Amino acid sequence: MTGTAPSSAGSAGIRGAVLRTGAALAVAAAALSGCSSDGKGTPVWTAGSSAADSAGASASAGAGASEGATPSATTGAAATAGASPTPGSSAAAWKVFTDPAKTVSFEVPQDWIVQSVAPDAGALPGALKITVKDAGGAYLATLQTGLPPQPAAACPDDAARNYVVVSSVPVDLPHAGGGGTIDPHVVFRVIQGYKYFGSYGITNVVGGAGGKSCALQNVVRGPAGKGDYSFGDLTVLKPLAPDQKVAPAKAFDTLDQAAKYVNEGSEFANVQRMLMSLKIKN
Repeated sequence: MTGTAPSSAGSAGIRGAVLRTGAALAVAAAALSGCSSDGKGTPVWTAGSSAADSAGASASAGAGASEGATPSATTGAAATAGASPTPGSSAAAWKVFTDPAKTVSFEVPQDWIVQSVAPDAGALPGALKITVKDAGGAYLATLQTGLPPQPAAACPDDAARNYVVVSSVPVDLPHAGGGGTIDPHVVFRVIQGYKYFGSYGITNVVGGAGGKSCALQNVVRGPAGKGDYSFGDLTVLKPLAPDQKVAPAKAFDTLDQAAKYVNEGSEFANVQRMLMSLKIKN
């Protein structure tokens, strides 16, 4: 997408922009009015397990919510194989991928392509790396297990950039706790660079304090001895410079565009269902 670089603004300004995205985010304003004191809002479940679940889910994009936002009681549960697609999901038929050792499994639309490739250098023994592409061969996500734990890099105040959690849904996965972590969530987050850069994935790593960060990790801290794991389009989302390659991050000229990608497009609905279906054996 093309357009002029967004002006620098405070965290409150970004959230205000999200809340002006029209009818799709009008519900978000109502949800935010009932936020708890820690700033958690109501996330959206875009790819629910049935049309009934979808009807009961919030239309909000979770604007301004934290990574650890808690869904409402009507939010749809994790999708199951063969479930009817919701209006946001374009895939009518789904299949389940399982690695030969049966350590991981997840659902994908019937015509998507799933391939096992060699893990990156330095991965722990038994690590997996699995790529997912759509029916046309376009890259969508990578699942990696056995990642060596990497502490978050230092983030000086003058380098931190505003970020927004557009969607955040809890998912039941094995994980380690500790400082700077939450329970695992499937998220779509946007960070402000010369454009608004978005990325989806699973994480239990808090993005940053005060709505600012230098890098957003789509990583789950794994149980002791198992290493970390990641499932998303990027392992780390950073505010990119004009001379840097954008893909596979999503680039938006406005936050309205990011919200519409989450709320109105079928790609995110299908990807979110895939991420929510992930199962990992300890």
